[in-house]
Amino acid sequence: MEIRSLAPASVRPASVSRILAFSCVDGPGSRLVIFFQGCNMDCPGCHNPQTIGQCNQCGDCVTHCPNGALSLEHGLGQRKRRRCDRRLCQGCDLCLPHCPRSANPNAQSFEVSELVERIALHAPLLDGVTFSGGEATLQRQFLARMCQELDRDPRTAQLGRLIDSNGLLAAGHWPTLLERVDGVMLDIKALDGSIHRRLTGRSNAMVLESARLLARAGKLIELRWLVVEGVNDGDAEVEALVRLWHSLPSPPPLRLNRFRHHGVSARGRALGETGPSTMEALHHRLALAGVSLLPLVTL
Repeated sequence: MEIRSLAPASVRPASVSRILAFSCVDGPGSRLVIFFQGCNMDCPGCHNPQTIGQCNQCGDCVTHCPNGALSLEHGLGQRKRRRCDRRLCQGCDLCLPHCPRSANPNAQSFEVSELVERIALHAPLLDGVTFSGGEATLQRQFLARMCQELDRDPRTAQLGRLIDSNGLLAAGHWPTLLERVDGVMLDIKALDGSIHRRLTGRSNAMVLESARLLARAGKLIELRWLVVEGVNDGDAEVEALVRLWHSLPSPPPLRLNRFRHHGVSARGRALGETGPSTMEALHHRLALAGVSLLPLVTL
């Protein structure tokens, strides 16, 4: 695999929706998870819909904060800017549904050094770091630089590094990231192009290319499939998924995730929840087809 040039010495700050100091479901072991703000898909079934868009300073969220943490102030040239007072914010998330752009009013800007320090603070209790979102690869130059610094810092060098991605990244951009992370957990939404557009608003051609590229590079450590009952669980989709999995070199385990209404937007609630019996039947069918599966969780 061709190795691209290093990330530039100076990169723009990253927009981060939130940082989860401890997780045991975003990769192996205990992990700190960074949810980057912004996504290049627009999935109605997204369980983190507030990470999709970027704030345009409209101020629609301000009146919906019960603690007075949000305000709209005049900045340079009388341009209004939304401000969040961290001392007043209670993390209640009551402002989130009122953003017309699916952005997080509480998203913060971080320099590389600031995030490295945050990770180092928790490092003694961690096995690794997961870069999620939104879509972390949209801020790939920042991500590459931060991984370099994590590797150089003796406090964080031992931590594993994983990307949780939707795979919507051009092939030429992957090598620089893959040099600096241990692997990628990739979401496959649908194999049929029209179903994929319904679920994401985008083509799946680049996603499938990413799956193959990552597998060839030995960096695809997990495939994930969000099962939306009555949409992407039909016979043709399941058979296409089986063919894709078997076509990959050293195929990774597949994780089936059940679509639920918890945390989704109003658009997502228009899709029906996936029942536990559907998940169990699909898990059994894929196992019979020879697909390596991670344990099924239907809660």
